[in-house]
Amino acid sequence: MLQPQPHTGSYYAASVNHVTDYAPLRGEQRADVCVIGAGFSGISTALHLAERGYDVHVVEANRVGWGASGRNGGQLIGGLSGEARMAARMGPGSEDLIWEMGWAGHDIIRERVKTYDIDCDLKFGYLSVAIKQRHLRDQQKSFERMERHGFPHEYRHLSRDELAETIGTSHYIGGLLNMANGHLHPLNLCIGEARASVALGATIYEQSPVIDIEKGSKPRVITATGAVTADFVVLAGNAYHFLEPELKGHLFPVNSFIIATEPLTVEQVAQINPRDLAVCNPNFVLEYFRLSADKRLLFGGRFNHFGVESRKIRKFMIPKLHRTYPQLRNTRIDYAWGGTIGVTINRVAQLGRLTDNILYMQGYSGHGVNVTHLAGQIMADAVAGTMERLDMFAGVKPVVVPGAHLLRKPMVALGMVYYQIKDRL
Repeated sequence: MLQPQPHTGSYYAASVNHVTDYAPLRGEQRADVCVIGAGFSGISTALHLAERGYDVHVVEANRVGWGASGRNGGQLIGGLSGEARMAARMGPGSEDLIWEMGWAGHDIIRERVKTYDIDCDLKFGYLSVAIKQRHLRDQQKSFERMERHGFPHEYRHLSRDELAETIGTSHYIGGLLNMANGHLHPLNLCIGEARASVALGATIYEQSPVIDIEKGSKPRVITATGAVTADFVVLAGNAYHFLEPELKGHLFPVNSFIIATEPLTVEQVAQINPRDLAVCNPNFVLEYFRLSADKRLLFGGRFNHFGVESRKIRKFMIPKLHRTYPQLRNTRIDYAWGGTIGVTINRVAQLGRLTDNILYMQGYSGHGVNVTHLAGQIMADAVAGTMERLDMFAGVKPVVVPGAHLLRKPMVALGMVYYQIKDRL
């Protein structure tokens, strides 16, 4: 059985606007919908449902935003992972719909921040940077796609020299600027949406690990101290979900790690990121960075490690930071933390049904801030009886590796080695 745990020692937890303290689930409760998991997936779903008048109860093992939703790089990136596979499954004429869905999460977040006055440092501006010539070719394809769809936001190529002037490093050979993407404080967004859900009548239970789900016409979600009987159950634990046997092996838990510097000086900010852009390279074993609201550099990436020990994270990430920004060698590192994202083998997010009244959502493969908000809307549609978009995702069958849940660490380690080699080619 999972034991409740406090928030990790991240910069986000240290700078959160509101500390949640929702009571654990006790006794027998009744709801229209019970959502398991209070990260972006679960809270997005809960808020969409509450806005439509449903009585929704959210059951969380730890705290709101405890998992990847409160630990990620805070980058708001458009697009759906695995779009080519979705298009192949959906057939001719599907590109426009896939394109629209790829940006829907941005619109939802913008509207929620405005409607519910959520202070989460939302800013727009994003650079995809290139290390190799093939990255530039991929960026050209993205540029042409934006042209084809009449993209309404600023987007343009940056040369090596323009890029060096924009982000103060000569580490990259070019980039693609996209002013529709951006960055934010993910934990403050998640908690802000949770507070909005509660204000609309939703109930959230923290410190309440689920130990079983009794299936049937009215499924029952059971914890050690209570239960919720509902018309629908939505599973929203993503990489932290180990409850439902049928979903084991459908995704791999991949850890991502971040360090945060001390607040930079005005001169340092002017040198390395005067436009306050989010930056990410296109590798699988990627690196990404941005400035926080108080002008710390948050620098993240992946490496072959499964713990969250600050010392090990610092040891691996600091040399990467200094390779990109040697001018920050004397800058203090104040925070180091890690979290787990769910990555599917075919990169397509997994939305579907275990039974007619038990739905699930997981496997955003690095696009979670955006896609979870779309997924929550799709879950709410499904509860209301509109299945079209849910069925689009469910129609792309997951690649399942038998026994992956038992061997996930060595298999992820092998996968990381494979992609590190592939990134170098």
